[in-house]
Amino acid sequence: MDRLQAMSTFVAVVDSGGFASAARKLKLSPPVVTRAVAELEERLGLRLLTRTTRFVRVTEAGARYAEDCRRILGEIEEAESAASCTHAAPRGTLTLTAPVLFGHMYVTPVLARYLQRHPEVDAQCLFLDRMTNLIEEGIDVAVRIGELPDSSLQAIRVGRVRRTLVATPAYLAAHGRPQQPEELAEHSIITPGLGPTVDWRFSHGGQQVVQRLRPRMRTTSNDSAIAAALAGLGITRLLSYQVAGLVASGALVRLMEDFEPAAVPIHVLHHEGRRVTQKVRAFVDMAVDALRADPALT
Repeated sequence: MDRLQAMSTFVAVVDSGGFASAARKLKLSPPVVTRAVAELEERLGLRLLTRTTRFVRVTEAGARYAEDCRRILGEIEEAESAASCTHAAPRGTLTLTAPVLFGHMYVTPVLARYLQRHPEVDAQCLFLDRMTNLIEEGIDVAVRIGELPDSSLQAIRVGRVRRTLVATPAYLAAHGRPQQPEELAEHSIITPGLGPTVDWRFSHGGQQVVQRLRPRMRTTSNDSAIAAALAGLGITRLLSYQVAGLVASGALVRLMEDFEPAAVPIHVLHHEGRRVTQKVRAFVDMAVDALRADPALT
């Protein structure tokens, strides 16, 4: 197996999390995949993967090498596309990640239009409410909500959202409308999170206020928090985009807007480099335009 094939095989093992799954993806036998990685390690003189009977884990050196392999293979793919006059036609697999609800509400509609426009591309969506590592998990494009740490990723700001309190008009009519953070202690609280107490942070007149509350309902799902609030159970706190449509329709009422913390940014991220693959560039351009045009994200 030549060096580029070996690099592609190694990246497939890292992305798939194992030799057998990589072999299925590449339509090769597991011994061929195992031998290719072993020969690569011997050539480099270092351990790229840690193997046990239960798992395969990439080493620190292996993760760096996998990142370099992806860059090199991507540039080769771009060069071949340009040489064959197909540079303008995105193709291949596009891997995306975003928070669960944001992915459902905003990314999926953009992706559907993108796939209809580019029939030679397929997509893999990782909609997760956790931080993902674009390099280690083989992700092309990510949408992140919140301040970003320094990194080598290209970040394009597309909007911002706020943490907002909401409840139904019926709940407020029955229990009153809180005007100050301390008044929330007298209300039924719904929170995405499983701790017995929750600290909600507020900002007013340049001062930071922390109010500790004991929720009546705790949940791991933003969807269920919204459903409980719509059922009149109490007050919940979510990002503004998650309830923008319900607030606009009057189903939910926004509370204590003067105490909302500063807005947090939304970015579209992708790998920075001299060349970005056409499939990534085309999706990023479409996503940036669509998200910047959405009034719920401004």
